[in-house]
Amino acid sequence: MARITFQKRQKEMKRQEKQRMKAERRAQKKLTKNTEGGGAPIEAIEPMEPLEPMETVETVPVPTDTEP
Repeated sequence: MARITFQKRQKEMKRQEKQRMKAERRAQKKLTKNTEGGGAPIEAIEPMEPLEPMETVETVPVPTDTEP
C-alpha cells in the first residue's frame, strides 16, 4: 500500500511541475508579446490612393418559364 501512495505522490509532483512550467512559458510569451510593440505606428502608415469607380454593367432581366 505504501508503494501506491508513493506513486500517487510522484504523479502529483510531476503534474505540479508541468503546471509551473506551463505558467512560466505563458508569462514569457506574454512578456515577449508586450515588448515587441506590434507593427508600425499609425503615423508611419502612408494613406492609400482612392480607388477608381468600377464600370457599371447593364442587367438584363431573366425570362421566367411561367409566362406564356
